[in-house]
Formats: sequence, C-alpha cells, structure tokens
Amino acid sequence: MPIGVIINVFSVVIGGIVGAAAGEKLPDKFKNELNLVFGACSMGIGINSIVLMKNMPAVIFAIVLGSSIGLLIRLGDKINRAALLLERPISHLIKNMKPKMPEDEFQSLLVTALVLFCASGTGIYGCLDSGMTGDHSILIAKSVLDLFTALVFACSLGYVTSIIAIPQFIIFLLLFLCARIIFPLTTPDMIADFKACGGILMIATGFRIAKIKMFPIADMLPAMVIVMPCGSLWTSIILPLLTS
Repeated sequence: MPIGVIINVFSVVIGGIVGAAAGEKLPDKFKNELNLVFGACSMGIGINSIVLMKNMPAVIFAIVLGSSIGLLIRLGDKINRAALLLERPISHLIKNMKPKMPEDEFQSLLVTALVLFCASGTGIYGCLDSGMTGDHSILIAKSVLDLFTALVFACSLGYVTSIIAIPQFIIFLLLFLCARIIFPLTTPDMIADFKACGGILMIATGFRIAKIKMFPIADMLPAMVIVMPCGSLWTSIILPLLTS
C-alpha cells in the first residue's frame, strides 16, 4: 500500500490550507530562514542514504552519465513545460480563488510549486524506494518538509497550493506501482546503490533549497534510472575482470 505517497499528498493539502488561512501573517524572515532548515534536513537524509553505497564507481558513473543525458536532452526545461501545461487547468479551476497578485507572477510561482511537489528528485526517489522496498521513511520525511513548504507557498498562492496534491498523487502513485514491477529484477546491492544515488540528489537538493548552489536537479534525474543497470554491470562484468 502506498502509505508514504498518501501521507505526502495529505501534507501538501494541510500545509496549503493552513498557509492560505495564515496569509501574510508569517514574516519574510521566518520563511527565508525556514528554507535553510529545509536544506539542512534534505542533506541529512541524503547522507543517511549515501552510507548504504556498495559500488561507488558504478554510482558515480551513473550520476555523471545520467546528469549528462539530462542536460543534453534539456530534461529540466521539459519538466518546466509540463508544469506549465498543468498550471493552465489548475488556474482555470480556481480562477475565483486566485490571490491578488500579478498574473505572470502567480503563474511563475505556481509552476515552481508544481515542479517542487510533483517532480522533485526527493519525491521521485522516495516513491521508487517505497515501491521497491516498502520503506516509506524517505516520503514521510519529505512530507514533514512539504507540510511547511506548502504552508509558505500558500501564503502567496492561497488555497491553490492544496490542489497541487491532485497531480502529485497521480504521478507518485504511478511511480510507486512501476517500482513494484521493477523490484523482483533487483538485488540488495542494486537497491543500496539506488538509495546512495538518491542520497546524492538529496544533498544537491538541500544546497538548492538553501540557495547555496543551484544544482540542476531535474537534469540529474536520469541517474536514478541507470544506476541499477550500472551497478549490475559493475558487479557481474567489470569487477571480476579487475580482480582476476
């Protein structure tokens, strides 16, 4: 059962409602410094996952190759365009609930929220990990962060933030179900390397949240797809050649 997915979705709904009700009562200093805390938490979760790594060369190769593929095909731009397509029906659905702010500013902020909640490296990693291993801890930890992140977004976007939970649930559930199909084809070492790869993305996400360094997280996502095949090739073909 996708317990982690459900908890994550509800955290966005609740955060959106509370943030919209709070409105502009939260000071900017509170919002900005809370983002630093979010960044540190994301890094901590990432470090906890990286220590599970079994085949470092395979994981590093997957990160470099996957990121190169993402940058070459401009995956980040494609995800932003997909978010723009989602923004239109959401804006139409809640046209009478929009806060009083310029239309272009509202659209830009909504697209940012859609990408953050529906296509973040942490969310994708968490759903796949939850589906493959039954461990919901990454998604539950993400839910705590998303609760407050949604609250902060809702201070500007209003109740629209809660509606983002609908596409988020659809995307995360599909990822969860796909992961359950993949799991029988994996080994414990492949799962450990997958977690380590996700951990590296989470550290990069932490730097981005804290606005220390804007890593291209969306462009790094292909690494999550190729890390397990890379680990399998390393242990079955390359490593025996090196040790023979």
